[in-house]
Amino acid sequence: MPTRVTNTILPTTMVGSYPRPRWYRQQLLGRDIRVAFKEAAYEEAYHDATHTAIHDQEEAGLDIITDGQMYFDDYVGAIGSFCWYMYERIHGFEEAKEPHPSEVGAPVRTKDVELLADWGGVINSGPVKRGPMRLADLYKIATRYATKPIKVSVGAGPINLAWHVYFQHYKDARDLSFALAPIFNAEMKELVAAGAKYLQIEDLGAWLPLFTLNPDDYKWIADVIAQCIDGVKAKIAWHFCFGNAWGNALTSLFPKGYETVLPFYYHLPIDQFVLDFANRDMAGIECLKALPKDKEVQIGVLDVRTSMIESPEQVAGRIRKAIAVVPPERVYLSTDCGMKPLPRIVAKLKLKALAEGAAIVRKELK
Repeated sequence: MPTRVTNTILPTTMVGSYPRPRWYRQQLLGRDIRVAFKEAAYEEAYHDATHTAIHDQEEAGLDIITDGQMYFDDYVGAIGSFCWYMYERIHGFEEAKEPHPSEVGAPVRTKDVELLADWGGVINSGPVKRGPMRLADLYKIATRYATKPIKVSVGAGPINLAWHVYFQHYKDARDLSFALAPIFNAEMKELVAAGAKYLQIEDLGAWLPLFTLNPDDYKWIADVIAQCIDGVKAKIAWHFCFGNAWGNALTSLFPKGYETVLPFYYHLPIDQFVLDFANRDMAGIECLKALPKDKEVQIGVLDVRTSMIESPEQVAGRIRKAIAVVPPERVYLSTDCGMKPLPRIVAKLKLKALAEGAAIVRKELK
């Protein structure tokens, strides 16, 4: 069975990113943090913003927190910086934002095309090489302020990064993804060496075969993830998100969903699958009846794609639907996706509702 990071049943957490405090206006703009932090005001602001994000989560009552990912700049899609942070620090990608490959020649400007156009594309012009991602440095900063266990979100991952690329060096997404895997493996091993015990891969690549319509893609995608986590001695989660550009899911993934893609990845040495369900009011949760007994799920029971704040009773109702399918001992409770696009006050109140909703159901289980 996967290692537990807390003895609390139905532990609460969130996916990764948290809204920036309004006073935190600094932007890395591609700089190595060790360069940016030479500016004393920036280093101080970053520490204070991270401390604030952690404090908000702990005050809300979460059992496992994240650092809030204050290193994400205010880029495209509100959350698009989780890709651009990597592009800017992995050698082999050009700096400029290009038109997204999917919008080039698109016959109809659908919502999904428009959102990807806003996100932008990037040119891969040379061999990829590990650069100053500094995830271990950022984790060490968070440990100064956290009193609860920390989950480290690692992403975007190799396949996700390959979605938005013009291939001038590597021939395709598969080729590039395999080249990126050792970079992420090294980064995660460095995190473990720094003390991290719970890592969450943020890679939407699980969905790629639904776009390519090639079932053979499941095999190499699984192989890439296996290479990323090979020898990484930590609890490993993998987030399967439906997208969150400006609070919008990628509707082209519907009606197909987890029941289609998850079985192709059950064999991987992943401890936990991180799945969003709240935005669909838990529709499709029955597919998790097939979850192998050695796997956990981190279930999204907070809808981060709306500013409406759930009541604890509403959250409890979603939790009950989840544990009717998967035993509560194998269920963690979370947000559907990162909270960066939300106003901070909304994020705080949503997390409070998550903690209180979990407390309601825990009492029912006694």
